Amino acid sequence: MVLDTQQVKNKARDLGFHKVGVARADALGKDITSLQRWLSLGYAADMDWMHDSRRQDVQAVLPGTRSVVVVALHYNTPQPEPEPGTARISRYAQGRDYHKVMGKPLRELAHWLDAQQPGNRSRAYVDTGPIQEKAWAQAAGLGWIGKNACLITLEYGSWVFLGEVLTTIELETDIPHPNHCGTCTRCLKSCPTDAIVEPAHIDARLCLAYHTIENRAETLPSTIAHGQNNWVVGCDVCQSCCPFNQRSERWQKFTDIADLTPRPFWQNPQLTKLASLDDATFELWTRGSAIRRVRAQGLRRNSTTALTSLREQNWAE
Repeated sequence: MVLDTQQVKNKARDLGFHKVGVARADALGKDITSLQRWLSLGYAADMDWMHDSRRQDVQAVLPGTRSVVVVALHYNTPQPEPEPGTARISRYAQGRDYHKVMGKPLRELAHWLDAQQPGNRSRAYVDTGPIQEKAWAQAAGLGWIGKNACLITLEYGSWVFLGEVLTTIELETDIPHPNHCGTCTRCLKSCPTDAIVEPAHIDARLCLAYHTIENRAETLPSTIAHGQNNWVVGCDVCQSCCPFNQRSERWQKFTDIADLTPRPFWQNPQLTKLASLDDATFELWTRGSAIRRVRAQGLRRNSTTALTSLREQNWAE
């Protein structure tokens, strides 16, 4: 059976994905140079896994790869206005862990591809392998890498999770997506810690999302704490200010995936409660949640730091 790209797209949509595209296995090129420069400037901080050389050569991940199938799952949900003294949590983390939501259907897509053409090999990834997800998504026509370094789609803005299936099947490919950021600089101006050091380049050492999730130190740097503005898990500022994200919300483009519905205790939780959250409650509340990566100690640290910063601001006023 000769498989065509439309069949693959139909299958991906049947599995619940909102967007799907296909890129040639040799489609990147200049994006590899961009990654190398980003790493050489130290922007990855201590995220050592970003230096995995396989990230720069898809053939080292799956030898014989001919096509990269890229899918996107829309995750945005309506957000309540933040109340005084409440913690802010990135939208992507408020529901079920996206690795779990996307992993099973993406593996099913890979198994389906192999079944269509015996002898074929396919491998699926959801933000877990040495894959340049955003670069592949752009090459596959799903969207473009914006100045906030997120993958932006015309329909859903940047509120999308990405996944990939590498396959040895040769498929008809899509046209890379053009960049529509134009002269807009909202995200660069809005970043509370000036972490977007140039368009599409974020210095993790300055980024709230990095420090509230990946940083394992006992305390947060003072420059990060001063710009925290109650963020305790990630930060959505460079996304929420984006015109394409704002447009998707005006159009009421919200996810239809029930698993991505925010869990009640992660919407507007009190900073004081999270600052004293015990390990057992953290384990219960983060079961099947991406917030578990922050760890209980990290969440208490982030919340305590946010409280201190909030009190200092109130005293200054």
